[in-house]
Amino acid sequence: MWQALRNQLHPQGLEIVTIALDVDPEAARQWIEQTKPNHPSLIDSAHRVDELFGVINVPNGVWIDEEGMIVRPVEQAWPERDSAPDWQKMADSPDIPEQLRETLQLASHIVIQPKEYTAALRDWVARGKASQYALPPQEVIGRSGSRGQAEAQAAAYFELGQHLWENGQRDLAPRHWREAHRLQPDNWTYKRQAWSLADAFQGQSELYDSCWVKDVKKIGAENYYPPLNLSPSRAK
Repeated sequence: MWQALRNQLHPQGLEIVTIALDVDPEAARQWIEQTKPNHPSLIDSAHRVDELFGVINVPNGVWIDEEGMIVRPVEQAWPERDSAPDWQKMADSPDIPEQLRETLQLASHIVIQPKEYTAALRDWVARGKASQYALPPQEVIGRSGSRGQAEAQAAAYFELGQHLWENGQRDLAPRHWREAHRLQPDNWTYKRQAWSLADAFQGQSELYDSCWVKDVKKIGAENYYPPLNLSPSRAK
């Protein structure tokens, strides 16, 4: 999806950089090698983009202009696609494990806005600073998520768990990831990373208090992503 959009808009000056958030680089590498992207495709094992940009879910996007300034902070980022993804076709299949079927059925109720997001992106590529979707610095800051002591501590605990995992002390990592979950419960990238290492379907395990299905049911699938705020910049 991203590669097709990038190829279409690259002649107008857009470059897309995709970043996989995965403690185990090999888990992401297979997908990158399979799609053979012609844009930069990185793997962030330490989840630094969480810490630096405020990413708490995927896919999230940040717009950065040619001067290196952020003109839209982190938000849900779904490009338009011509057909439904393969996983949606599997959601009602009796041939897949019950836990996976429940996960896919719940995911099908998540509200995304690919048409609106792609239209806004195209407008920015075409009009640059004159686009109503390019925000001035003060508004970027105002729309960005908070970064308090709890978020900073959560980042530290997550990175400590990642260090232990990478250095052969995997049995010690979950305790630090649980603390990251407690400190920043709305950070789905921290949760999903830990859950997926414990269970392929991010299901319930003895290592964590909850799982993807349970936590999504708590908030409602329709609230999984904050809605896009595509109102025009107040400064224009």
